[in-house]
Amino acid sequence: MAIFKGAGVAIVTPMNEDLSVNYDKFAEIIDEQIANGTDAIIVCGTTGEAATLSHEEHLDCIRFAVKHVNKRVPVIAGTGSNCTETAIYLSTEAEKAGADALLLVSPYYNKATQKGLVEHFADTANSVKIPCILYNVPSRTGCNILPKTAVKIAELCSNVVAIKEASGNLSQVAELAALSKGRLDIYSGNDDQVLPVLSLGGIGVISVLSNVAPKQTHDMVMEFLNGNVKEATKLQLDAIDLIGSLFCEVNPIPVKVAMNLMGKNVGPLRKPLCQMEEANELRLKKSLENYGLL
Repeated sequence: MAIFKGAGVAIVTPMNEDLSVNYDKFAEIIDEQIANGTDAIIVCGTTGEAATLSHEEHLDCIRFAVKHVNKRVPVIAGTGSNCTETAIYLSTEAEKAGADALLLVSPYYNKATQKGLVEHFADTANSVKIPCILYNVPSRTGCNILPKTAVKIAELCSNVVAIKEASGNLSQVAELAALSKGRLDIYSGNDDQVLPVLSLGGIGVISVLSNVAPKQTHDMVMEFLNGNVKEATKLQLDAIDLIGSLFCEVNPIPVKVAMNLMGKNVGPLRKPLCQMEEANELRLKKSLENYGLL
């Protein structure tokens, strides 16, 4: 059984002006997401600035999300690391906190061979009993989980049940779908490729766009899964300009700026992320206006 079908939001971590986590705002945006049809909350991922959270903050955010969501939708905790021991620690603590599933990014900076990826993910997944989603995003990690590697990991670990595919390579997604034969649920990790991934057998998206357009992102996926391809295609194409603006600088800079422009007041970014270039912010504002969000 799939962890979720539809659109899961890779939710931002709201900050106070002193750069502490703003839990009141976190509760508010979680509630807004669920009210607008979001199918899962993915906490402490790339968009949640996990790389700049201490381990204590990271786990506190997971605990808070689990408690506040209170089983209304699945909570998926980002617990991957470039250190296998750290990934195991975060994963076991997230399981104790009540997370419904884990999102495990491939090791970054030190990278890994394909053999090393198998060992890393197997050690991490076997440390817990809850479902795990592999996260392949080579543009950020410098490391590509090849389709045959992903399938091997799933064969070794019964709780590795899905993959977030953000390679941008649709040929690789097709190969993965062919090799896995349904063993791995596939989620798009790129908002501009939701429909192409769904057409290859994917069941949803783990989305940045959902932070600003939760209903539209949910509807895009569900219209496709319900057979309304024409309407789903329109929703995908209508969002392309905004998606481009949300990724005109490194994520999550633009999406946090967008949410602040929309009056959601999610606060500043932790360095080395910084305020957008003025020209890019103007582009983002225009895209939000054209999409009807401002």
